[in-house]
Amino acid sequence: MDELKWTTALPDWERRIMTGESLVPVRPLYPDMANRAVQFFASLVLRDVLGQPRIGDVTRPWVYDFVGAIFGAQHPTTYRREINDFFLLISKKNSKSTIAAAIMLTAMDLDERESSEYLILAPTKEVADNSFKPAWDMIRSDPALNATYHIQPHTRTITNRVTRATLKVVAADDKTVGGSKATGILIDELHLFGKVANAESIITEATGGLLSRIDGFVIKLSTQSTEPPAGVFKAELDLARDVRDGKVVNPNYLPVLYEFPRAMLDSKAYENPDNFHITNPNLGASVDVRTLLTLKQKAEAKGGEAIAEFYAKHLNVEIGLNLRNDRWVGADFWERQARPEMAGLPYLLANCDVVTAGIDGGGMDDLLGFVLLGRLKADPESWLVWSRAWVNRVVLERRKQIAPLLLDFERQGDLQIVDEFGQEYEQMAALIAEVRDCGLLGGIGIDPARNSVILDALNRHGFADSDATGVKQGYQLTNDIKMAEQKLGEGRLFHGGQPLLAWSIANAKAELRGNAVYITKQAAGVAKIDPVIALFCAVNIMQDPKLGMDSPGIITL
Repeated sequence: MDELKWTTALPDWERRIMTGESLVPVRPLYPDMANRAVQFFASLVLRDVLGQPRIGDVTRPWVYDFVGAIFGAQHPTTYRREINDFFLLISKKNSKSTIAAAIMLTAMDLDERESSEYLILAPTKEVADNSFKPAWDMIRSDPALNATYHIQPHTRTITNRVTRATLKVVAADDKTVGGSKATGILIDELHLFGKVANAESIITEATGGLLSRIDGFVIKLSTQSTEPPAGVFKAELDLARDVRDGKVVNPNYLPVLYEFPRAMLDSKAYENPDNFHITNPNLGASVDVRTLLTLKQKAEAKGGEAIAEFYAKHLNVEIGLNLRNDRWVGADFWERQARPEMAGLPYLLANCDVVTAGIDGGGMDDLLGFVLLGRLKADPESWLVWSRAWVNRVVLERRKQIAPLLLDFERQGDLQIVDEFGQEYEQMAALIAEVRDCGLLGGIGIDPARNSVILDALNRHGFADSDATGVKQGYQLTNDIKMAEQKLGEGRLFHGGQPLLAWSIANAKAELRGNAVYITKQAAGVAKIDPVIALFCAVNIMQDPKLGMDSPGIITL
């Protein structure tokens, strides 16, 4: 056979997903292998479906395309897999767990190796059960399979009595993943691993055995996260999009992503029920449109987190800044105002004539949020934001829910993780001193609750107590919040697109009481908004009518 050439990029995916065409970018490299696998896959019985049909009686073509690509990538005589890494992103209720179980049973049944190991890795015991039960039911519903396979429900293990091959379904929280020598691994609900602090090491440990197996493969399945993508899920999603779009060439990696095109997200076309089919290829089969409409109505009635969760789970809309109805108004304009070419502190210092500093938070269990707000020389009516934050390493243990996100921000350079209390204040004070030494510093707005520790750090860098102003919180931030909204709405507040600050903006929940706007940490819950409050503190100082008088160091007010 001539050398095979293929691509896993799909540059026309937007047209394809709109018309319901296949999103699998490559036909089976070895059709006979694909056909053999699909035949077995289609013969499996769906015990939890009315009438207990076989998969082949009710399955949509997109499933066969995906299964064919997986098994059709293996050479029939050398057994080498040309494509060995797969990722499927699809909305909830599109039979993802059932497909997972059927794929792994197919792999185990077709494998001629003695004592092969297969693994389904789930983030929790509940998700593990969701994958194990369909496999169990498929075996029990077929006399031949029931005679061939031994099932051990208490350990979620299925064993082939002839080849001694095993399929184990394990949960990350069982702590039983280590030392796996699996030939094939399926990772279910990858988005939930994005909330697990040690997820990367768990997955690395589970997939380590694949390095020695030419026939090895890993399949990752997920819906969208109900929070902004983080950790291993964000890394996978970024790679998948880059490969799909042709930005990264990786013929060994095949992503299939059921998500809305960017234009439909921007126009909120995903809210139209006529478009629900775009991320639900099983609509009319395992997904019922009337059920979706009912869930949507209930979510809209509850508002807030409920509607964001509906769009994420059932329509695969990535959680960003503008899904919640209790969001801060400024969030609607934040992404629009990103200017990557303006990113970085050197740009701000070179292109602004006045810079104010805002500080909020800090302590052993909180972020220290820091913002520099610059007035652009070329347009004094326009402002530019730069942000940084610090956190003590102990927070990674105390706030495990957001630990993967914090580690992402550290890698991106927006967050500094310190080991000793006080390091964060010293580093922050040094940055403010740098602005002062450039002759640009217009003032410092600080969180009154951390007044003493902030002032001590500033004192050590040559500042007087009077150089900092305590900015009162609560309703007294209203004017600063509204000014930030106005600047964003007018297109006169810019930023470099820093992920941590965007995350903080997305976390900010606004509450209107009379004429006052409240954005509080209590309303945000475990999510952090310290950089946002720091922004409002910087805005407070920037609004001083006396600001801008030219003098060295701190501009005299």
